[in-house]
Amino acid sequence: MSRNETPVESLKGYLRQLSPQTRTKLLAEIERLRQNGEDIPGGELLLSELRAESRQDGRALERLDQPARHFFRALEPYLTDRPPERANPGQISRGSLPPIWDWIGRDLMASLVRSYLADMKQFIGTGSQHEIEQAVTVFQNKAVKYLEGVLKSSSGMEQARGRLVAYGAAKAGVDDLLKMMRVLRGRDALAKFAEALPAKIDKLDGARLDKTRAALDGLAAKSAEAVPFALTLVSLRLVVPWQLIRVATKAVESKDAAAIAATPYALAIGMVLDQLEDRVEVLYGALTAEHLPRAKELLAGIYDMEYQLGVRIDFGDTPWGHQLDATMDRVEKLLNTEMTTLPAGLRHVLKSRGLKGHLSLSGQLTWLKYKCRDAVSGSMAFGRNLFSGSRG
Repeated sequence: MSRNETPVESLKGYLRQLSPQTRTKLLAEIERLRQNGEDIPGGELLLSELRAESRQDGRALERLDQPARHFFRALEPYLTDRPPERANPGQISRGSLPPIWDWIGRDLMASLVRSYLADMKQFIGTGSQHEIEQAVTVFQNKAVKYLEGVLKSSSGMEQARGRLVAYGAAKAGVDDLLKMMRVLRGRDALAKFAEALPAKIDKLDGARLDKTRAALDGLAAKSAEAVPFALTLVSLRLVVPWQLIRVATKAVESKDAAAIAATPYALAIGMVLDQLEDRVEVLYGALTAEHLPRAKELLAGIYDMEYQLGVRIDFGDTPWGHQLDATMDRVEKLLNTEMTTLPAGLRHVLKSRGLKGHLSLSGQLTWLKYKCRDAVSGSMAFGRNLFSGSRG
């Protein structure tokens, strides 16, 4: 560290000197320790820098040659900057794709990849889009069949895990490989599902919700393993992302988390909780950059999302409840930490009592709707109990 360099600048410089593989492994380990409740000195700074580097490393996909990018194009809607350990079943970690391609191309299917590259070079040169798409589809199908044979045994799975790690993937990178195979097997069904969705879904309710659930049912009947990715596609079209939970809550009258967890599309709840976590990370970036208007907007959205989840689901002592509590605890910790670094005259912007307590008109109506429903349900239950008791 030079005399004019602060410890923070020194740490950032050190992290930049690490290889992408080392940074990925370090990020995964810090994430694991934090999830286990261990306090890491400077952990927030480390996570912020490593995640920023991870997002930059995500641009490694752009440095892949064109045939490789064509091969992965079907995965694009499902790619995330989250590490594989934190990617939900409808997401694939962007950082896993270069190692997957390296393993396939150098070790597993070297001769087939060489033939694919030669064909693609010719088709790209002539600009024949039809031939490009046909060659990609044929090679994807070959890759899936080949991988199915390799991964059907536990020894094959462990070998795949080891080789992917050797090429720079996290240990959970093999999970992304399996998810890639699910997407490619369900490629055509997912494409049809996406085509049937509106480009923008303003409100997932009423007839639109019924139609979406019917489409999901149809997809599940043909390719159940494609459903998590279909939920991701729906989420991408939503103007208000938290409304994705309605595909799960619609199926039950109760707000009980256990009842909702038993529904076919319960995965949607976890996906929305993940979205909430991601927004908190964006909030952290806005706070550290002292972008107060943006931080205030994000914070209000986070509080609204928390409210909308809580009014529809009684989380209680469940994994979903624990995730929500941990996320909101992180919000409080961020505010308490970052507030000390802000100029005194700006702190009131985020400490306003009205920021969390304020409900829009639609929020007030939602609250009233659910309070009335709970009151009616409670009265009916009381009446049934009273009636059955009088008969006894």
